[in-house]
Amino acid sequence: MMTTVALKVFDLQQSGSSGSFIAECEALNKILHRNLISAITCCSSSDSNQNDFKALVLEFMPNGNLHSWLHQDVHASPQRHGLTLMQRLNIAVDVADAIDYLHNNCQPPIIHCDLKPSNILLEQDLVAHVGDFGLAKIFPDLASKQASNSKSTIGIRGTIGYVAPEYGGRWPSFSMW
Repeated sequence: MMTTVALKVFDLQQSGSSGSFIAECEALNKILHRNLISAITCCSSSDSNQNDFKALVLEFMPNGNLHSWLHQDVHASPQRHGLTLMQRLNIAVDVADAIDYLHNNCQPPIIHCDLKPSNILLEQDLVAHVGDFGLAKIFPDLASKQASNSKSTIGIRGTIGYVAPEYGGRWPSFSMW
């Protein structure tokens, strides 16, 4: 029996890629949920020229990422005709379930920090899996800090083009709506 896997190789010439590899390995080591990508193993070694090599072996998602389904080009596969409303709702529920697990049921809590359609991978039956934990932050003492309502000292992270409201100095509140 042959198993198909996905291989994520890190470009170690890019700044921060070693830290991203470590963060992703640590996060994937702590999670087990049906809507989170599963790591089969991590690989970190050097070749005969002492060049480092870092990669993750992940479960393969045959339907690619959500971004490719939402923004199809004219050369897209003829099997893909877009997503129905029910499929979109099921994907949203899958993603919400994964994030709820990371924030509230995972010990210690994990904050993804880069949730976007290209980081949501789809199984054959379009079950969604959140992936790419390269910017994830693990918070072993998050519960105690939430009680004190302390400010975070983490810099702005994530995808360029979106800035979360909390980076503007104010947290959204129900009185704003």
